[in-house]
Amino acid sequence: MRHSIPVDSLGPQAPSMAEAVASCVHCGFCLPACPTYLALGEEMDSPRGRILLMKGALEGELSQEEVLPHVDRCLGCLACVTACPSGVEYGDLLTPFREMAEKQRSRTRMEELTRTLTNQTLPYPGRFRAAAALGRYTKIFKPFLPAALRTMLDLLPERLPPRDKLPRLAPARGERRARVALLSGCVQQVLTPGINRATVDVLTSNGVEVVIPPSQGCCGALSMHTGAAEQARGFARRNFNVFKLDDVDAVVTNAAGCGSGMHEYPLLFAGEAEEQVARDFAAKVQDITVFLDALGIDSPAPLPAPMTVAYHDACHLAHAQGVTDAPRRLLSAVPNLTLVPIPEGEICCGSAGSYNIEQPEIAAQLGQRKAEAILSTGAQAVVTGNIGCMTQIESHLRRLGKPLPIYHTIELLAGSEV
Repeated sequence: MRHSIPVDSLGPQAPSMAEAVASCVHCGFCLPACPTYLALGEEMDSPRGRILLMKGALEGELSQEEVLPHVDRCLGCLACVTACPSGVEYGDLLTPFREMAEKQRSRTRMEELTRTLTNQTLPYPGRFRAAAALGRYTKIFKPFLPAALRTMLDLLPERLPPRDKLPRLAPARGERRARVALLSGCVQQVLTPGINRATVDVLTSNGVEVVIPPSQGCCGALSMHTGAAEQARGFARRNFNVFKLDDVDAVVTNAAGCGSGMHEYPLLFAGEAEEQVARDFAAKVQDITVFLDALGIDSPAPLPAPMTVAYHDACHLAHAQGVTDAPRRLLSAVPNLTLVPIPEGEICCGSAGSYNIEQPEIAAQLGQRKAEAILSTGAQAVVTGNIGCMTQIESHLRRLGKPLPIYHTIELLAGSEV
């Protein structure tokens, strides 16, 4: 049975979707910026190709069955937005389209299992910790598992770090210069809780009081970008009630994917009762590097010895939020640290939320490509601003037999153990 999405059913997101379609002049500047086009060489797996496909499905000229394989292969990295001379807001089309298509599509049992495992595990730290602990003991069965489940196991560390319970309130040291709320994240607080600890340490040592609401939850970015929009709205509504915007100067996040997702709240809640709340919330959200760069911080502690570090631009920081200079300025102030660029630095590493689980073959190509590019710099370590990128890059450096230390930007600013 052929499924299409009639234009008159698009709802309040229709104007932004129509604008994205209409503003594309099919010039092709997006092609060399698109990771899947580079990996597959297919026009329909490029941004301009997908725009035509989604337009066809929305107008009833193409079926979902014809369109969705190509749309599913999109990472949503938004490198095309950075490259586009016409200002096409590709994300304004992709995210709503995935939501609408999800309501009608059918999946195989394995696809349903994979999706259920990701959507019902990753956004919940307690569940994810339990699943990760169990996963370590099932690696003996890895050769017999489907590719998506093998990838899940490959991304797990050998052992989980101990829990680090953050305080509800961390007072500023010295004179208080600002007050922020910190999004503690989901996967990150299980795999690398030191990132949140380093964030609190750097903020408080620079005169910033940090509020960490204990009842906060997932930001909803992972759900939003896979079409599970109702789940994403539920997560967002919870945080609307928990974070008191009038009491803080900013809502700070140290995960590029979370920051990007929260900046998309106005699109997610278009036409909903909370649309203005979503706009107000999004306006308060800042990546930790943006906040610190604007605030001005004390000189970071020097590294124990000179180190050359490759900086990886997380897509949802560089392309989705337009943040590239702030982290580099902050890191350049660390004594004994030399930053080097990564060839093809604008190309996604293949993490992209749960993409490396749902599209493991393409993600593996991109992960290897990124790892090889990093190794070509001769750097002694890697630094980036997103937990997904850290996990993906670490995994592929390990596969190449050339592991390197991988740090979050804030860890180097905090003088964490190097």
